[in-house]
Amino acid sequence: MLKVNEYFDGNVKSIGFQGADLASSVGVMAPGEYEFGTSQKEVVTVVAGELVVCLPGESEFRAYGAGASFEVEANQSFQLRVATATAYLCTYE
Repeated sequence: MLKVNEYFDGNVKSIGFQGADLASSVGVMAPGEYEFGTSQKEVVTVVAGELVVCLPGESEFRAYGAGASFEVEANQSFQLRVATATAYLCTYE
């Protein structure tokens, strides 16, 4: 079953699904600045575009382009800066 999610007044949209091994979501973020919280470990892979991310415990933002991934542990929050529409894949562990 697919689950459609919308955040930040429609600027972030995703479709969640249960894969063979892990729950996942694919989505797109419009340009903007966002803060997300996690309830379980997330691995985010940029599909197209770029996410500029400040991970928990860090003070610097780091850019992740297409093909790059980053991890966020459960019960954490992280900040994102998005300059152009960006597609991502997120798996939940």
